[in-house]
Amino acid sequence: MTRLSVNINKIATLRNSRGGNNPDLIQVAKDIESFGAQGITVHPRPDERHIRYDDVYQLKEIVTTEFNIEGNCEEQKFIDLVLAVKPEQVTLVPDALGQLTSNHGWDTITHKRYLTDMIGAFKKEGIRVSIFVDPLEDMIAGAAETGTDRIELYTEGYANHYHQGIELAAAPYIIAAKKAQELGLGLNAGHDLDLKNLKYFAQNVPGLLEVSIGHALVSDALYYGLENTVQMYLRQLA
Repeated sequence: MTRLSVNINKIATLRNSRGGNNPDLIQVAKDIESFGAQGITVHPRPDERHIRYDDVYQLKEIVTTEFNIEGNCEEQKFIDLVLAVKPEQVTLVPDALGQLTSNHGWDTITHKRYLTDMIGAFKKEGIRVSIFVDPLEDMIAGAAETGTDRIELYTEGYANHYHQGIELAAAPYIIAAKKAQELGLGLNAGHDLDLKNLKYFAQNVPGLLEVSIGHALVSDALYYGLENTVQMYLRQLA
């Protein structure tokens, strides 16, 4: 079964909008785990517009499943945070400063030396590393040369084209997954996966270990309730 890691950035956004502690981010993370999710993901950004750096330290104390920290390793503050917290997994994402949301993967060929150095530093501390990549065979081959443990396929393209033809939308991801398997890379995926498109993706992309889902899941929870929604997503992965 593919594991579900819930990204709780949007919970933090809601909390921050009123300046208090409602909803309580820490309690929500505990509840999500109790509802069956196998991981908690956060993506702190320099402006701390959702997850705050202090949140990450608090979450490390209570998360009992897998703790995954996403972010841009070109920011020294992010590097220091990850090395201090030592999550089970760090996912390296090439975000630009002030970027609204992640919208592309690493150029693993151009940035090979840099990624190799950063991945080595995290792995030295016992942290599993995944890097965000587009579903392109040359980028996956480049990723394998950096020493990363896993890649996370950027799935916005699949989500955007899902309604135009499911098999066509999934085809590059299936090819990418097979390439990752061939090269001995673990495979994660994330971005715009939801209750409509997740099941087909999980059933047809080989070797999928984990998906990270936040925006869609939190949005669905407004209608279905958080506990029910987490379990609905888990059923898509069964």
